[in-house]
Amino acid sequence: MAKFPGVDFLHLEFLLSSEEVMVRNTLRDFVDSEILPIIEKHNRDATFPQQLIPRLGDLGVLGANLHGYDCAGLNNVAYGLIMQELERGDSGLRSFASVQGALVMYPIYTFGSPEQKERWLPRLARGERVGCFGLTEPNFGSDPGGMITKAVREGGGYILNGTKTWITNGSIADVAVVWAKTDEGVRGFLVEKGTPGFSTSNIEGKFSMRASVTSQLVFDDCQIPQENLLPGTRGLKSPLMCLSQARYGIAWGAIGAAMACYVTALQYARDRVQFGKPLASYQLVQEKLVDMLTEISQAQLLCLHLGRMKDQGTIQPSQISLAKRNNVKAALEIARTARDILGANGICDDYPIIRHMCNLETVNTYEGTYDIHTLIIGQEITGISAFR
Repeated sequence: MAKFPGVDFLHLEFLLSSEEVMVRNTLRDFVDSEILPIIEKHNRDATFPQQLIPRLGDLGVLGANLHGYDCAGLNNVAYGLIMQELERGDSGLRSFASVQGALVMYPIYTFGSPEQKERWLPRLARGERVGCFGLTEPNFGSDPGGMITKAVREGGGYILNGTKTWITNGSIADVAVVWAKTDEGVRGFLVEKGTPGFSTSNIEGKFSMRASVTSQLVFDDCQIPQENLLPGTRGLKSPLMCLSQARYGIAWGAIGAAMACYVTALQYARDRVQFGKPLASYQLVQEKLVDMLTEISQAQLLCLHLGRMKDQGTIQPSQISLAKRNNVKAALEIARTARDILGANGICDDYPIIRHMCNLETVNTYEGTYDIHTLIIGQEITGISAFR
């Protein structure tokens, strides 16, 4: 398989450090050699390549922008480039790493006790344990404040009841970070696999994110010891802080999917001859390719700038919303345009485009839909909430 050439029309690599380039190239080679040869079969079979989890741990991908506890301690641009390359392979792989790092390790790192950090973070970083994040419920997705999952104090701990759905990694997770209402407001809990009253089931029949585990979590009088409460969690702000971390990674990941589609369409247009000339020689096709490249370049600039801001501690959640909203929409349009350039071949998995296109339909929805991010930004610039 040919080495991926990358997409860098504006020569942004000159703005990257040598470490950032090394991290990106390492992940690029990993995707080329270990993900792309197997991902289409996993997508067809609707299976997640669990055999890659230890490799992700070896590469330092899991919780890569956290420090200590066997985490890589990379900056946020390097972390973003990891997400970019993983999603160039498949959104399911990026989702796994994103959930593990931003939605499981980050809350333990930020809100956990010293004992919780020491117990879980090194194992999660090495890929020896898998985690999931339980916030969305069957009747409450975009409105997490409406959750009905509840934890009631009893004896030396809590009794947890409720259901979470659309949970990435759910049925393969060793620990779930679960958010529930209590008398003290929304709190986070670590619910371990095998806890009595805790069960999982996979969501079947997906036409998107097929190479990813998506599950429902059910808690039926589930007994949670006091030491499994994340002590630093206070209110809905805590899970929303986690979502900001994940949305940042999604904004980078979308670039990877877009690059995969663009490069595939560009090569196809050069090679495919119609009416005696390559497709790439026609004005309409060139316009499509130029539009795709322009959107990728803009998304790259946006993420690079936000990564530097994140490292400086100046980034705001609404700015992350802008990047997630813009980049995923652009990637989805690029995938659709690439499919159009390939014609009938665009719907076959001999090429990665239809898989990315279907996956991006989910990426466009989860962790805040396009419309929800519109309202987040709208509230920021007007000072007026339009959610109700």
